[in-house]
Amino acid sequence: MEKVSVNSLNDNLLNNNQHTLSDHVRHCVEDYFSHLNGHESSGLYQLVLNEVEKPLLETALKHADFNQCKAAKVLGLSRSTLRKKLEQYGIN
Repeated sequence: MEKVSVNSLNDNLLNNNQHTLSDHVRHCVEDYFSHLNGHESSGLYQLVLNEVEKPLLETALKHADFNQCKAAKVLGLSRSTLRKKLEQYGIN
């Protein structure tokens, strides 16, 4: 099976006039700021990581047929790190 890098996927999306993951993140963060209505914000970095990491882990697990070893490899994490993160987010 051929490995596909994130950069090659992004290049393919751009060539087909589609948006990259970073485009979507940028749009969502800009939208977040536009809805503050003058209120202060703090902890945005951790908020974004929490919002992105949980669905990333869930989707990688599903893609790997819920095999943690395969999901860890796809994510580029050790299995122990993946297990800690699954516990952190309450993912079974």
